[in-house]
Amino acid sequence: MSWKDTYQVWKERTDLEPNLKKELDAMHDDKEIEDAFYAPMSFGTAGMRGLMGPGINRMNVYTVRQATEGLATLMDSLGDGIKNRGVAISYDSRHNSRQFAHDSARVLGAHGIKVYIYDNLRPTPELSFAVRHLHTYAGIMITASHNPKEYNGYKIYGEDGGQMPPKESDMMTGYIRKITDIFDIKLADEQEMLDNGIETIMGEDVDAAYLANAKSVTVNPELAKEYGKDMKFVFTPLCGTGRMLGERALRQAGFTNFTIEPTEAQPNGDFPGLEHPNPEFPEAFVRSIKLGKEIDADVLIATDPDADRLGCAVRQPNGEYQLLTGNQIASIMLAYILEAHKQAGTLPKNAAAVKSIVSTNFAAKIAESYGVKMINVLTGFKWIADQIHQYETGKADHTFMFGFEESYGYLIKPFVRDKDAIQSLTLLAEVAAYYRSRNMTLYDGLQELFKKYGYFREKTVANMYPGVDGPAKIQALMKKFREEAPTEFAGHKVTVTEDFSKGTKTTADGQVSELGIPESNVLRYILDDETWIAIRPSGTEPKLKFYIGTSAPSLDEANTKLASFEKALKEFAEE
Repeated sequence: MSWKDTYQVWKERTDLEPNLKKELDAMHDDKEIEDAFYAPMSFGTAGMRGLMGPGINRMNVYTVRQATEGLATLMDSLGDGIKNRGVAISYDSRHNSRQFAHDSARVLGAHGIKVYIYDNLRPTPELSFAVRHLHTYAGIMITASHNPKEYNGYKIYGEDGGQMPPKESDMMTGYIRKITDIFDIKLADEQEMLDNGIETIMGEDVDAAYLANAKSVTVNPELAKEYGKDMKFVFTPLCGTGRMLGERALRQAGFTNFTIEPTEAQPNGDFPGLEHPNPEFPEAFVRSIKLGKEIDADVLIATDPDADRLGCAVRQPNGEYQLLTGNQIASIMLAYILEAHKQAGTLPKNAAAVKSIVSTNFAAKIAESYGVKMINVLTGFKWIADQIHQYETGKADHTFMFGFEESYGYLIKPFVRDKDAIQSLTLLAEVAAYYRSRNMTLYDGLQELFKKYGYFREKTVANMYPGVDGPAKIQALMKKFREEAPTEFAGHKVTVTEDFSKGTKTTADGQVSELGIPESNVLRYILDDETWIAIRPSGTEPKLKFYIGTSAPSLDEANTKLASFEKALKEFAEE
């Protein structure tokens, strides 16, 4: 059917969910209607994410039920053993998240599939933990992470607690696409599910198990307790999801003098005062900076709306606060972990850290100085989880020490298989306590690392291409970079071109070798000064992302280089 036909089917439904009916009746712009109905929401290994509203290309009860029906059909095909293992479900504080979660449970219940659902909102990493803890076959997390309030999402997890592997995700997508009537999906009665044991409510039992594991995140308990009891810092659990678990994890680790920013800590799907509830943006720290100055806090730490990402701002000598990048936070945490283990004599000889291919070389330099191997993987925390699985099953002889992505996601201990802001919150507080024990702040610690390893600067530029024509524009730009093959940027020659869609690495003199990494639509260029540039389409949004990483002996030089590479990249893309 055309988008107009699909739109008409929705218009003629007399049983359409009332709020969606009102929104549908209020839609009059043809472009808006076409975008909502021209194609189904894309579904990949990360699940789906998009604007909420009526339409097959929107997050609503019908598209959520359709996705869950695909999962249920996949589990049906795998037999009763898989169905009895069941699915764990969690959700954040966004509008409709609770309903989407419970509708997912009802779809699964109609197939006789066991369901474990939280009694209230919980962080994404605790959902990952619950999958592993309860040995379920899959997990569903209803969240749009750090996107604006108009968005929601559906993240799907595999039995290892990481994002569902491509094979199973592709099978699930196939089942989703075979559903001919999005409105005719059976729903079980949830009270009956509870009565007959198909549904189990999770709560304190899983919280306590998570927190018991979280004790292992603290590297030096005595340091945390000695300096943590009077170290002042502000914890801002944006939109409330990370508050309960984060507060308990901090107190368990010995930190008692932190202050929670009260306004941001309230569960509120409107995200008041935050157009982008994202701890990488200054607006997320406006209230906590004010509070930090009032109490003279050393550091401000914020978790995003589903508490899998973490950002922070550090106090400078002039009393003002400076936001750190995800790359800087990861690097300072990794440096602390390796130094603390070295001092304690507990650093394994086969230690390894893992980062995405678009994350900083700063951390790689730090790891190298400790004799620790840095493994590069594709973007997406599932690839970090895959590395951990290889270590645990003996397919690779390494001990996992730390994993991160530049997009403010970190993992310290692998009892979770996704980025974990609760773990990161606890460790970063310990790092701040470490520098306090040396009469330094986190800002001072970062400057110390810069002086030792060089000044590293990175930037991500995300260009949005919304609407029906968006995917074609993104494809055209990727094609341009491949076919016109840039040989230099800002006067620096490209020495290596990595095309992850082909799995090849090509040097400037034409020598080709294998990358040894799974295929992905990513290009990366290594320049003659060790600067790197990468280009990749987003997996969850209509974006093309450009990444730049460079370094220099001074901050001014690094900033100048970064600006020149950004300018050159923009000029090539727009030619």
